[in-house]
Amino acid sequence: MSSVRKFIDIGANLTDTMYQGIYNGIRKHEPDLNIVLNRAFMKNVDKLILTGTDVELSEICLKIAKNYNNLYTTVGCHPTRCNEFEKNGDPSTYLNNLLKITIENSEKVVAIGECGLDYDRLQFCEKDVQKKYFKKQLDLSIQTKLPLFLHCRNAADDFIDIIKKEDYSFHGVVHSFDGSLESLNSFLELGFHIGINGCSLKTEENLEVVKLIPENKLLIETDCPWCEIRPSHAGSKYIKTRFPSSKKEKWRDSCLVKSRNEPCNIIQVLEILSAVREENEDELCEIIYENTEKLFFSKR
Repeated sequence: MSSVRKFIDIGANLTDTMYQGIYNGIRKHEPDLNIVLNRAFMKNVDKLILTGTDVELSEICLKIAKNYNNLYTTVGCHPTRCNEFEKNGDPSTYLNNLLKITIENSEKVVAIGECGLDYDRLQFCEKDVQKKYFKKQLDLSIQTKLPLFLHCRNAADDFIDIIKKEDYSFHGVVHSFDGSLESLNSFLELGFHIGINGCSLKTEENLEVVKLIPENKLLIETDCPWCEIRPSHAGSKYIKTRFPSSKKEKWRDSCLVKSRNEPCNIIQVLEILSAVREENEDELCEIIYENTEKLFFSKR
């Protein structure tokens, strides 16, 4: 095994205004995305995959990614935003825009998504609309032969049913997984990888489930600026690496912002997984890196 660790964060929401110093519409500090990225690179984050969650944000992700050789992006529409397909009365135009962005930027787009189902936030988009445009985005994966970056919250039965009805063998990752062992086994049977972040490691039950993810299906992410690992989380006791932080009102370029997750924190996800799975950190890190390379970058 290599002695030099390398990480790939498969889920980074770098378009969030927090990285422009804006919180709830109010500026608290200067934009610091470059500082955040440089901190990640200094901590062995080798590549990052930005998360596209609608047409506009997918385009912004691309603009950011094109400024760095090791940044890439997904292109898709998050389930809670699927009303956007019908906003202007022509869903096919919205879908074609996603396809156009993907095809014209093949050097940077590594997956279709974030797409899927989210039944925890139906106030943003009802079930039938989510299901309709989840199916449409599966078609984009078939057309482009790109893997899927998938979102599933409290919707495993419908999610699995939709995938199984397609006459196609999809590949991709169910990201930010926090489900049951039954859900895990169903996703694995469909051939998907499993993405683990801080939200996957909140409870003792979560930790029991992540022990059982096969090594060759395991990926890690931060889902920053969200999904930080908090002291109250079950996995927190296994963290060895902690970074200095300050309140956003007292921002310093040498510190993380309290309660704002960053890509450098991906090492904490590895540390928890290594501890609960009783596996060597360096060896597990390399396995996860190779899994990620194979899924997203092997044909590049």
